[in-house]
Amino acid sequence: MSHAPDFSAHTPVMAQYLRIKHEHPEELVFFRMGDFYEVFFDDARKCNQLLDITLTTRGQSAGEPVVMAGVPVHALESYLAKLIKLGEAVAIAEQVGDVATSKGPVERKVVRVVTPGTVTDSELLADKQDSVLLSVVQQGKTHGLAWLSLTQGQLGLAECTERELPSWLARLSPAEVLVDRERQPAAVLAARAPITNRPSWQFDTALGARKLCEQLGVASLAGYNAQQMTAAQAAAAALLSYAEHTQGRALAHVRALSVQRSSELLDLPPATQRNLELTQTLRGETSPTLLSLLDSCRTGMGSRALRHWLLHPKRERAEALARHGAIAALLQARPEPLREALRQVSDVERIAARIALRQVRPRELAGLRATLHILPELQQTVPPGSSELLDQLAQGLLASPELEQMLNRAIAEEPAVLVRDGGVIASGFDAELDELRAIQNNCDAFLLDLETRERARTGIPNLRVQFNKVHGFYIEVTQGQVDKVPSDYQRRQTLKNAERYITPELKAFEDKALSAQERSLAREKLLFEQLIDWLIESLQPLSALGRALASLDALAALAERAATLNWCRPEFVNQPCIDISQGRHPVVESRLRETGAGEFMANDCRLDARTRMAVITGPNMGGKSTFMRQVALISLLAAIGSYVPASACRLGPMDAIHTRIGAADDLANAQSTFMLEMTEGAAILHSATEQSLVLMDEIGRGTSTFDGLALAGAIASHLHDKSRAFTLFATHYFELTEFPSKHPQAINCHVGAVESGDDIVFLHEIQPGPASRSYGVQVARLAGMPASLVRQARATLEALEAKAGEGQAQIDLFAPPPAAPEPPPVSQATSTLSQAINDVDPDTLTPREALDLVYRLKKLSQAE
Repeated sequence: MSHAPDFSAHTPVMAQYLRIKHEHPEELVFFRMGDFYEVFFDDARKCNQLLDITLTTRGQSAGEPVVMAGVPVHALESYLAKLIKLGEAVAIAEQVGDVATSKGPVERKVVRVVTPGTVTDSELLADKQDSVLLSVVQQGKTHGLAWLSLTQGQLGLAECTERELPSWLARLSPAEVLVDRERQPAAVLAARAPITNRPSWQFDTALGARKLCEQLGVASLAGYNAQQMTAAQAAAAALLSYAEHTQGRALAHVRALSVQRSSELLDLPPATQRNLELTQTLRGETSPTLLSLLDSCRTGMGSRALRHWLLHPKRERAEALARHGAIAALLQARPEPLREALRQVSDVERIAARIALRQVRPRELAGLRATLHILPELQQTVPPGSSELLDQLAQGLLASPELEQMLNRAIAEEPAVLVRDGGVIASGFDAELDELRAIQNNCDAFLLDLETRERARTGIPNLRVQFNKVHGFYIEVTQGQVDKVPSDYQRRQTLKNAERYITPELKAFEDKALSAQERSLAREKLLFEQLIDWLIESLQPLSALGRALASLDALAALAERAATLNWCRPEFVNQPCIDISQGRHPVVESRLRETGAGEFMANDCRLDARTRMAVITGPNMGGKSTFMRQVALISLLAAIGSYVPASACRLGPMDAIHTRIGAADDLANAQSTFMLEMTEGAAILHSATEQSLVLMDEIGRGTSTFDGLALAGAIASHLHDKSRAFTLFATHYFELTEFPSKHPQAINCHVGAVESGDDIVFLHEIQPGPASRSYGVQVARLAGMPASLVRQARATLEALEAKAGEGQAQIDLFAPPPAAPEPPPVSQATSTLSQAINDVDPDTLTPREALDLVYRLKKLSQAE
């Protein structure tokens, strides 16, 4: 930290503000002044733009006008939420000194820094998604990653190559990324998450190893198999230092470390997550997605756990098999009793984190108390003995009885929102507090007694003893009765129609009562702080309880989805295969049911060691992309431990799901449709293995026909011969239907369609063999293209098809469309009949004329 500049020329308050701002140059400083948080100078101008709050100028400091803006203390959370969403960081400087005893400006200091990745306020967090702080550093060819969820108390470490980094960024979806300001990885910049630059010296391997050991309370990282992860340790050094800096204290609740390796997880590159619409649609919306369909969880904890499972599936199947068994047990016992009990559960994970950070609110502790109270009932809804995983989770619901007893004794039945409002600590918990409250509670009785006695003593029948916050206690006498006032009455205030007095007895009671109220609030605050100290000792069992509740909720949601949507339990085998019977796309099927658009057409997929590639042809809108995606989604659902939308499913080992689907420019990174197509295709060819699933949809369509065809054929050959990945290869190049004849592990299949005249009906059924045609002209007609355009396209298509194999001159694609077909010749009688009909004006006919017309038309038709 550089030496602070001289601020002596400024006013004392501005000097205090500028010293704090010097220590927090990157953050917006919210400077507490009474009932407002004020921002000054450049911070004020920035907040004026970001929050649309009024900018004012008040006085001068060091000869310059003081530019300022402010937000009310009670509305802080709403303004913070906007700033955090915009990626800003805010340092909150509170008044920590005593206003009454301070000489000069009251002492202020930054009590916490709120940033996108370190926010813990429940009002600023999404219930169903974690806020992850990620640190990334490069050492040679290795990228070290360390991440932290403050609200869950979870640390994570990983190391990866430059090629793998985008997948990790997509998987973790960080709210904020810490990077070395001297070396910023390109993938981090492309991820568009808020970036915070830190000095290079903070990314120190030795410091990281020491801080990790201190945080976890261990002597070595060997127990986590992380002692050789030097790059990840360096990232952790900056991560933990930054987190402690923002919270202003040690992270007492962070005691769990997850060490993950790319080789242990099912690889889901960013393109796969985007194309399969796992958590966001292609338009960036949160619904309808696979996660939105799966997430029927009763708690935010369960939703967050389910999201984590979906984005972190493991290649090793033990965890998924355990979840399959738990879902089967829940289905047999019915999951609804468990799900109903979970409705009453508070967010224990986040409450534990807020206890550790000393930010917990009284009503959150009341919610924790209610959760602890229903745990025995909740435990009874977990079916015993039928699943090892469920038995373990049920054991995790055994919380300390002392914890519930303490909260019962300490917290009022319905506590106030904030400690400063009073009414938080329960009666009977502390004798001193009860005594102080008794003085306040006896206030009304004392005032009534005094009023009765003074009326009798003075003979003033309408004398009143009252209290208000401005003038305290007083005796009010109307102007007409002033002459009866005793000599010991001291005038306190004169009104238009009355005089207000104080007596020595009332003054003594006032001092005692007001002092009792102030002392009562101070005592309550002290007791609440002591309670938090006591609760911090129980953080580990609380965190474990939160994790158990989250897993139970996620499993119960998957069981409910399996029952409601008619999903089956998948089977894992050791031999290579993707064998799916009557598979369905879960999201599309659900949407069809919701809209009443009909039943989804289920399809089979049979790939094994002898059949590794399916070349899929057929019309647009026929269902090729839906079929490919559903195979990938079924494979992913099985890997996370869910049941799947099929009648039967057998899956061999799988290490990745790669997708190349759709056409779009990436203009922000100067990539055309075709360049993006080739870039994503190249990434797949470099990564895919024999255990990968590859979806390749319409590769080569972004360039000329012959270029595209040549590239598509070469890519298919590489996937078949070298990668040997399980591949679904959809194409409009009919030349590629010859591919299986020269490649023994490839087969042809197509989506069915039926023509009836100019109409086409898509069957959405995968059938063996190649498609006979693409039906593109019919699709154009269905889309509403002008009839003349459709006729021209059809005529051109017929000419192209007729001359395709004859080597004749190129067809004129821009010839005028053929004229509409001539009507067939008609007889004289038909012509007369048509003329008679054309001559009729139906709006002018009388009933008699209409009847005559019917007879005349009948004669003409008989003459035909």
